[in-house]
Amino acid sequence: MPEPSTLPVPKKLTPLLGLLPFLKPYISRWLWTLIALSIASATTLALPVAFRYLIDAGFSSGQTEHINRYFVLLFALAIVLAIATALRFYCVSWLGERVTADIRRKIYSHILQMSPQFFEVTKTGEVLSRLTTDTTLIQAVVGTSFSMGLRNLFMLVGGIAMLVFTSPRLASFILITLVVVIAPILFFGRRVRKLSRDSQDRIADSSAVAGEVLNAMPTVQSYNQETRESARFNDAVENAFKTAISRIAARSLLTVVGIVLVFGAITFVLWLGAHAVLSGQMTGGELSQFIIYAVLTAGAIGAITEVWGDLQRAEGATERLMELLQLNSPVVEPAYPKQLPTEGEGIEFDQVNFAYPSRPETLALKNFSLKIRHGEHVALVGPSGAGKTTLFQLLFRFYDPQSGAVRFNGVDLRDLTFKDAREPFSAVLQETVIFAGSVLDNIRYGNPNASLDEVKRAAEMAAASEFIEALPQGYDTFLGERGVRLSGGQRQRISIARAILSNPPILLLDEATSALDAESERQVQQALDNAAHNRTTLVIAHRLATVLAADRIIVMEAGEIVAEGTHAQLLEESTLYARLAKLQFTD
Repeated sequence: MPEPSTLPVPKKLTPLLGLLPFLKPYISRWLWTLIALSIASATTLALPVAFRYLIDAGFSSGQTEHINRYFVLLFALAIVLAIATALRFYCVSWLGERVTADIRRKIYSHILQMSPQFFEVTKTGEVLSRLTTDTTLIQAVVGTSFSMGLRNLFMLVGGIAMLVFTSPRLASFILITLVVVIAPILFFGRRVRKLSRDSQDRIADSSAVAGEVLNAMPTVQSYNQETRESARFNDAVENAFKTAISRIAARSLLTVVGIVLVFGAITFVLWLGAHAVLSGQMTGGELSQFIIYAVLTAGAIGAITEVWGDLQRAEGATERLMELLQLNSPVVEPAYPKQLPTEGEGIEFDQVNFAYPSRPETLALKNFSLKIRHGEHVALVGPSGAGKTTLFQLLFRFYDPQSGAVRFNGVDLRDLTFKDAREPFSAVLQETVIFAGSVLDNIRYGNPNASLDEVKRAAEMAAASEFIEALPQGYDTFLGERGVRLSGGQRQRISIARAILSNPPILLLDEATSALDAESERQVQQALDNAAHNRTTLVIAHRLATVLAADRIIVMEAGEIVAEGTHAQLLEESTLYARLAKLQFTD
C-alpha cells in the first residue's frame, strides 16, 4: 500500500494512517464536522468572558438592565452551543458508522480473493474477530474519540490563549506544568498501546477456539469432550481477561497521574490568583474568568489523556486490520489476461510438479502429465494421498504448480482471469457445502437466475426431488447452518443438483456418491451419466463399481500415474488396480 501521507506522525500511531484512504472520500462531511466543532469550541470559550462581565459590569454596578443583557447573551450562547454540538455529534457518528462499514466490506472482499493457502494457516475465528471486534474499536475512535480529541485540542489551545490574555503571570505557571503532565502521559501511553494489541490478539484466540468447536459440535459431543472444550475456551477467555485487566490498570494509572498533576498544578495557580485579587492586581470577574478557563483547560487535558488511550487501542486494531489488507494471495490474476477459448484440446496437465505451501517438502504431484479430451469420461482411482483431489484444486486454480502447466483448450490457466479459468468447471466434492438458506437458494447458488422449473429438473436428475418435496416448505425450506436439517445423503444430492444446474462443460466429481445408500447411489449414478452426456467428466472414486463404464481409468499413486486404461485392461496390467478391485469385487 502506498504511503498515504508524509506528515510527521508519532511513530507509535503510524498504523492509524492506514485509515486515511477510508476517510478521504468523505471530506465534505469532515468539513461540516470541523465547522460545527469550531463553533461549539468558540462558543464554550466565550462563556467565561460573559461570566466575567456579568460579575464586573453586572453585579458590581447593581443595574438590572446590565444583568438582563448578560443573561440573554448567556442563553443565546447556550443555543448556539447546543445546535453546533448536535451537528457535530451527528456528523461524527455518521462517519464512524460509514468508515467502519467500508473497512468491513473492503477486508471481507479482500479475504474472499485469498487462495486456500491463507486458510491453511489462519483460523476463521481470528478473521471474524478482526472483522467485528477490531472494527468496533475503530468505529468508537472515528465516531467519538477523534471528535472528542479534536474538540478538546481546540479547547486546550483556546483555553491557554485566553489564560495568557486574562493573566500572563498566572498563565506562565500553567504552561510550565504542562511539561510535567505530558511526560508521564507519553510514557504510559506506550505501555497501553502494547497491551491493547495483546488484548485484541487474545480476544481473537478465544474467537478462533469457539469458531472451531462450534463448527464441529457433533464430533465434540460424540466423544464427550464438552467439558474439555469448555475448559479450553475458558482458558482462552481468562487469558484475554488478564491481558485486558493489565491494559485497564495501565490506563487507569495514566488517568490518575494525569488528573492529579493537572488539578494539582491548577490548584497552586488559583491559590496565587486568589492572593492577586486580595492585593488588587485582578478583579473578581477576571479571577472567575481565569478559573473557568483553567477548569476547561484541565478538562481538555484529562479528555485528551482518555482519547490518547483510545487511540492506542485503535492503533493496535488498525494494525491488525491493515495486516489483512496487505496480505497478497500467491495466486493472482494476470495483468493482461487472455480470452477463454471456446474450442481446443480440452484439459492438459503438462509436467506438473506441485507441493502444498504448508508441506513444501512433500510433492503432491510429480512430473504429472495427463490429457483429457472434450466429452471424455475419465476416472481417477488410487489410495488416499495419491494426489487425485489435488488435480481438482489446480483446475480451479486455487493453487499454481511450482513447475509445469495446467492448460484448458491450449491456454495456461495462469493466463486467464479467475472467472474465465473457473467458469468451465462445476464440482461435487467429498465435503458437501450447504449454505444457511433455502433448498432453492442452495441449488441456485451457481446459477442465481435459474427458473424454478430448471431447479426442479436439476433436482430430479440428482434424485433429490422426492425428499425435497416432502420437506415442510418444499423448495423454500430453510436448511440451517451447513445443512444440519438434512442427512448426509440428502446434502450430497443437493450439491449434485447445484452442479447440474450450473450446466458446465466439465463436471468434476470427487466421491460424488460416497454418502448415498445403494438405491440412491444407483439413481444418482444414472443421473450423473445423463448429465455427463456430451460433456467432459472427471471422477474421483474409491468404489470402483461407480467408474466401470469410464472411457479411461487413471491409476495414481504418490502423485504419479502408474497405469491407465479400461477396467478390463487394468485388471491384467496394473497390480495396484487389480489389488483394489480384488478388495471390492467378489466376482
